[in-house]
Amino acid sequence: MAKAVILFLRVCVQLLALPIYLLSFLGIWDPFCKKIFFPFCVEKLTASYNRRVSGHKQELFCNLQEFAGPSGELTLLEIGTGTGANFQFYPPGCKMTCTDTSLNFQRGLSKSMAQNQHLQFQHFLVAPGEDLNQVADSSMDAVVCTLVLCSVQSTEGVLKEVLRVLRPGGAFYFLEHVAADPSSWSYFWQQVYYPTWKLVFDGCYLTRETWKNLEQAKFSEIKLRHIQVPLYWTPVQSHIIGYAIK
Repeated sequence: MAKAVILFLRVCVQLLALPIYLLSFLGIWDPFCKKIFFPFCVEKLTASYNRRVSGHKQELFCNLQEFAGPSGELTLLEIGTGTGANFQFYPPGCKMTCTDTSLNFQRGLSKSMAQNQHLQFQHFLVAPGEDLNQVADSSMDAVVCTLVLCSVQSTEGVLKEVLRVLRPGGAFYFLEHVAADPSSWSYFWQQVYYPTWKLVFDGCYLTRETWKNLEQAKFSEIKLRHIQVPLYWTPVQSHIIGYAIK
């Protein structure tokens, strides 16, 4: 019965979004979404999201400097930098390598870089998280990934690259929205919205169980917890947060 209700409501949502599905069929939506709509949404919503998770991010990144190398300098790789929403939480002098799949967030990114001159921006690479071949093996003290694993092609591929570029003892920091408890109403609505949400928001999956991928990766230690972010009336309140050590 529940599956039938979900299917019915899913079709209703798809009908409401019919113009977008039509644009997608015509090959118009995808380039428009990637170049204009999604970057616009990210830029507008970043400040609001950061207000809601500010305490969590401060707690998450408070020990970043502990992973600095013998020189005391921290080399950090951020996967899916977007508009630079995390820059304000990084320690002074941090040597940054930023990556993203495109240059479509450049306006918001430039603004964040100008506002966070306590960081040393060294490289910006256009590359997917599954293929960071421009980054040397064991070259990073820390890797950060927030709200990115929901939309990558292969979570396992990204984590494999993270382990490759991290030095032994380095840390991978993450904050990701994930599938809700299967017995909850949140999970029910995630299943309803899933196909349309994925289309509208550039391939974002609502029901990924990313914590399982982290637990199966070859990290020596993982500190992970589930939290609820007060993003009311949205299907992305369930998150995981923590870090894993190579």
